[in-house]
Amino acid sequence: MENAIKNLAKGVGIALLATIILLLIFAGLLTYTQISETMINPVIIVVTAISILIGSSIGNIKIKKNGLLNGALIGGIYLFAIYLISSILNGKFTLEIQSIVMIVIGMIFGILGGIIGVNKK
Repeated sequence: MENAIKNLAKGVGIALLATIILLLIFAGLLTYTQISETMINPVIIVVTAISILIGSSIGNIKIKKNGLLNGALIGGIYLFAIYLISSILNGKFTLEIQSIVMIVIGMIFGILGGIIGVNKK
């Protein structure tokens, strides 16, 4: 049980770190290139999906079963943390269509990452 919690925390931490790195790269591109600001929302969704996939697959490498469940948990915990952080920064706790899309995509990519991590040799 303790190892499972460590692996979940590791997966969420890696996903959050990957998000920060990828968003900093995108912020630099947005600042120094002609990329339109209309690309922000799609890029955030893609960065979220990639981050969860990376965190979930790495967090599930040492776990040899329940990749679906552990991946979904990593995706869910990550999304909850991001939701809390963004809601606190925005000052409003609402669910919009983009939030629902991110939850669905996050859970799917968490599950995929869990499957990849469990089956990695």
